Amino acid sequence: MIPFNEPLYVEKGLTYITEAILKYRRLNGDGVFTERCTNWFEKKCGTKVLLTTSCTHALEMAALLADIQPGDEVIMPAFTFVSTADAFVLRGARIKFVDIRKDTMNIDETLIENAITNQTKAIVPVHYAGVGCEMDRIMEIAKQHHLFVIEDAAQGMMAAYKGRYLGTIGEFGAYSFHETKNYTMGEGGLILINQKEYVHRGEILREKGTNRAQFFRGEVDKYSWIDLGSSYLPSEMNAAYLMPQLEIAEEINERRLKLWNLYYEELKELEEKEKISLPYIPKECKHNGHIFYIKTRNQKERTELIQFLGQYDIKAVFHYIPLHTSIAGCKFGEFVGRDKYTTEESRRLVRLPMYYALKEEEIKYVTACIKKFYEKR
Repeated sequence: MIPFNEPLYVEKGLTYITEAILKYRRLNGDGVFTERCTNWFEKKCGTKVLLTTSCTHALEMAALLADIQPGDEVIMPAFTFVSTADAFVLRGARIKFVDIRKDTMNIDETLIENAITNQTKAIVPVHYAGVGCEMDRIMEIAKQHHLFVIEDAAQGMMAAYKGRYLGTIGEFGAYSFHETKNYTMGEGGLILINQKEYVHRGEILREKGTNRAQFFRGEVDKYSWIDLGSSYLPSEMNAAYLMPQLEIAEEINERRLKLWNLYYEELKELEEKEKISLPYIPKECKHNGHIFYIKTRNQKERTELIQFLGQYDIKAVFHYIPLHTSIAGCKFGEFVGRDKYTTEESRRLVRLPMYYALKEEEIKYVTACIKKFYEKR
């Protein structure tokens, strides 16, 4: 069986976890390994970073920092994971879904202004598959209408838009370290706080509403409850598992890009014959090989292809069911304008196996099976 995903494992991870337990004797958050991971990201991204228990919680923190209130509206694509919306619905916001671009599967920046009202508070671009949204235009719109931009860069670590890392362009960004991501701690994430005026409150929110972080830095003589907050700190064992991956982050990224490019080369003949569509990477974007997907001609063909690959021990999957078609999506949000591409393109998309340990010969086997499927049609 070639699985859809296999969590990234670096042998030194067990060494670091053992050190956390036996050497540093600290399992809760903000220990030595959390500090190392944080320092790595802050040096890499050039902004304030706080590790969290998930990307979901990073987005929840961003919603709190943006002071999202009941009755506010937040604009985002419907082709995304439920956490993108949940973080703002929890604050009482109403979601305004807009259509995506057919080429990148990202939010269509030309449709955002049509969804803006007097209640709009934020725009949440989702960088699907680690390919950047059209951030220059999104930032222009946000500035013109005095809106927050909160980047859901769950899939975007090491990817960039016009030389800037995804997640560092808006006021806030969020990464995921779920086991399906390029870099993982099992469950986990981080928030990037890109404007200094929000850093102090971000630390407080993350520490259950206390100024504990300032206390440990010697900035106050005691700490107490001073604001809203929750427990967003990941365990030291999670950070210890992540740290050795960061030490070879470039190597991991290059490996995934190599695998992605091999898929593309093996399948481009089918695209030229108009059997399938392959991913599109805009020239201003540097992606990270997070997902390799193809698009079939319709949903029926997709179902048949997934079943066919399963017969050859290959696990391929579809992706998001658009949120505006869900029970909660109808309750907490609405689609603005015409759903030209969101539903239709989501029904065509097939995610192929993609992970660090995937072998080149396995990719050639997968692509050979896909070619075999289309030969029979």
